[in-house]
Amino acid sequence: MPRATNAPASRKRRKRTIKAAKGFRGFRSTHFRYAKDAVRKAKTYAYRDRKVRKRVFRTLWVQRINAATRPLGLSYSRFMEGLKAAGIDLDRKVLADLAVKDIAAIEALVGQAKSALENKQAELAKAAA
Repeated sequence: MPRATNAPASRKRRKRTIKAAKGFRGFRSTHFRYAKDAVRKAKTYAYRDRKVRKRVFRTLWVQRINAATRPLGLSYSRFMEGLKAAGIDLDRKVLADLAVKDIAAIEALVGQAKSALENKQAELAKAAA
């Protein structure tokens, strides 16, 4: 009696893996033995790099904000502190977009951040005295 191999399900699984490996070079796109490792690795990289993309964009936004605020007399960290003190709740993506497209808006925000920082310093000095 021949052994049961569950051939239809095995073939379906292999075809799915080969289909996922479409576009890979060499045996990795046509041979199941090599394609399964390549597909597993590709999925691992895809999962990891979805996280990395968020990190990369955040650093880009920080650099753009910093480049826009420094000529106006505030570093990135002091600018963000000033915005928080002023109660302005804009995320870094929006701020970076403003830094690139609308420098007048950034100048206005820097002015508000500076005044909020001065008020904060005055309150701290008053509390310390």
